[in-house]
Amino acid sequence: MSDSYIDPSRAAFDLFKSLPRDVPINMLNLLKFNAVANYPADHANVGNNWSGERAYQEYGRTSGPIFARVGGSIIWRGSMEAMVIGPEDRYWDSAFIAYYPNSAAFLEMVTAPEYQIAVVNRQAAIRTSRLIRFKPLELNGAEFA
Repeated sequence: MSDSYIDPSRAAFDLFKSLPRDVPINMLNLLKFNAVANYPADHANVGNNWSGERAYQEYGRTSGPIFARVGGSIIWRGSMEAMVIGPEDRYWDSAFIAYYPNSAAFLEMVTAPEYQIAVVNRQAAIRTSRLIRFKPLELNGAEFA
């Protein structure tokens, strides 16, 4: 896939770090899995013959305690059924929104040494993904737009 996005670019990560760090954030995750997990040569014995989905489950198992430790939680998870507006050839295998009490918590998670070990499973699992930071907004009841 020519538009494969697995890890953030340096510019995107720098932009993320430049935003306010002391406010809650929601991170929209859109994931497309590899049919077979694609581990680097130095991890050849990890996840032999695992699907990308299975490798992502292992990522969740190993990164979950770090995610919880920094105050993160999954506030929504869904399974895509149809693209109503957007490119018809786009299909996401998994989608969820992760809540963090602040962006410093996210940065603490992704820089933790044990996370650096766990993320290898995510990198092997993902064909392409999108990770989009959102600032939560207050709803005033009857708002639609």
